[in-house]
Amino acid sequence: MPSRAAPRAPRRTRAVAAAALGTLGLGTLWLGANASAEPARGGGSPPRAAHAAAPALAAAVAPAPGQPFPGLTPAELERFERGRTEFERARSLEAGLGPLFNDSACNRCHNRKGVGGAGIQSAIMAGRLDGAAFDPLLAQGGPVIAANTLLFEPAVRAKRTAPDCKLELDAESVPSDANVVTRRRTTPLFGLGLVDATPEAVFEELARRQPASIRGRVARVHDLGAGAPRMGKFGWKAQTPSLRQFSGQALLFEVGITSPEFPVEQPPFGDASLLAGCDLVPDPEADAGEIERMTEFMSLLAPIAPLDASPSARAGDALFGRAGCDGCHTRRLTSGSSPIAALSEKQYAPFSDFLLHDMGDSGDSIAEGAAGPREMRTAPLWGLRLSASSRLWHDGRAGSFEAAIERHAGQGAAARAAFRALSAREREQLVDFLATL
Repeated sequence: MPSRAAPRAPRRTRAVAAAALGTLGLGTLWLGANASAEPARGGGSPPRAAHAAAPALAAAVAPAPGQPFPGLTPAELERFERGRTEFERARSLEAGLGPLFNDSACNRCHNRKGVGGAGIQSAIMAGRLDGAAFDPLLAQGGPVIAANTLLFEPAVRAKRTAPDCKLELDAESVPSDANVVTRRRTTPLFGLGLVDATPEAVFEELARRQPASIRGRVARVHDLGAGAPRMGKFGWKAQTPSLRQFSGQALLFEVGITSPEFPVEQPPFGDASLLAGCDLVPDPEADAGEIERMTEFMSLLAPIAPLDASPSARAGDALFGRAGCDGCHTRRLTSGSSPIAALSEKQYAPFSDFLLHDMGDSGDSIAEGAAGPREMRTAPLWGLRLSASSRLWHDGRAGSFEAAIERHAGQGAAARAAFRALSAREREQLVDFLATL
């Protein structure tokens, strides 16, 4: 599906959003020191980085992964710790685990280099794509294919706990009609409270400023809490509008735990009759308080500071702009007003515009939320060095930073071509810069 220009926001809203993006435009450097960039120009390409360093990051960053924002109040720190306990709580069959699940606790997947980090695990997605029409094959158990059923638990215990369960397999299988099967890599959660606190108008203005050739679009998805459409910011396809909804959605599809906004179990293999005898706890299995605690943990989880840049990495920073990478991997955004001071009107550097882009044949061929089969949300690059560098891209099949760049197609093809046109030394410098993020 080709990307479409985002609809224009009202003039006053756009002015506020422009201020939030800053007068320096889309290409501001972030080296953790002092920097400047060329001012934004009307029309044309995003400004390229100057050969200097950018303003210090205003949002506080954590000294180590998995830590809260520095400077939280005692009450906020207590909420963070309560949320972390909830995030790390392993669910049992008696507590509602399953009957379909990928793991029994959130931190079993989000754990690389610290709680809330990326993971080496991936979820399996499947469906059928005929032309531009995508069928999630719900009646056959798609599009999310669970790695485990409750029979994954030791068989004797599972049968004793759920003697009337008619499941016979310990994992779901890919539907026979599927012609699309892909994986979704576990992503880090660091700093997402800032993204959640950033007004939609900021992203709409960002899309308006982008050149037509790479212009992304805001994903409009249904917000269950608001009962209305909102911008999707989270997930590989920007399919989720808030960290609260992300919490409930992940509990259901990853742990098999229902909640007030997601009260219906996913039927094994798409067969609702198999729920009888296998779903041991009345729905919803988690209450609103549990969802709120998980949301607060993610909201207060701080972003990670970049490493000090070597001369090679500093040269690579400029090349990142010259190659056009920061046309979509936006360096700097500013959050809106928040009752939490650490999140309120803070400048932060996610290296993402959080918009959907047409990635051509590098998309995952899955339609989800507002995203078509070819569209993907720009992956944030902050904390990139903490991910497994041999398992990059949405499906983990890019074995290096260079391989991930080479997989850019569609609206990313120009940046890929610019990377290829660099000298071997310049490509090495750009990779050195990525390794600092």
